[in-house]
Amino acid sequence: MPANRAATRRDNQRHRTRKDLLEAAARLLQRGGVPGMDEVAAEAMVSRATAYRYFPSVEALLVEAPLDGLIPGPERVFPADDESTDPAERIDRAEAALHDACYRYEAQLRRMLAASLARTAKGSRRDGVPVRQNRRTLLIEAALAPARRRLSKSAYARLCAALAIVLGAESMIVFRDVLGLDERTARKVKSWAVRSLVAAALKDSDKRR
Repeated sequence: MPANRAATRRDNQRHRTRKDLLEAAARLLQRGGVPGMDEVAAEAMVSRATAYRYFPSVEALLVEAPLDGLIPGPERVFPADDESTDPAERIDRAEAALHDACYRYEAQLRRMLAASLARTAKGSRRDGVPVRQNRRTLLIEAALAPARRRLSKSAYARLCAALAIVLGAESMIVFRDVLGLDERTARKVKSWAVRSLVAAALKDSDKRR
């Protein structure tokens, strides 16, 4: 197996393990009470040591766990019977869904961001273990799926990376804290930005054919 493919598989597995821990913690929270790390690890069917590799404390895990089921995933934004093929419309729809969730759960997201920033500031990221769950990339990839063959591998990777800057909680903080813009204005600007990025990438790819 090529080294880059093996690295991708390892990275995907790490994100799945992290998600399993979040889902386990969320289930335990829904049952009532505040679980400890041993309980979460058992629920997720991983070792206690593995759980601590992904989260330095149960408090850090429990800050993020409630958000896991609240942030929309691809299956919610793009259901199986969805026949839309316009990548600009689809990425705008993905941004709108994530935008609404970010503003609705702003307080929780800010706590999660603060916790992840504190961990990276202490240099606690080890062995490639992700500090954050990468939810936006799944949405971006689902949105761009109909146009995937129109983009080269490098152009697709570049577009996904550029869109990742616009989607998510960080852009909300820029609009809210840095620019002082309201939610409605932020959404209009981001809609224009994501549609422009997709259009530019497709136009550039079409010129190269």
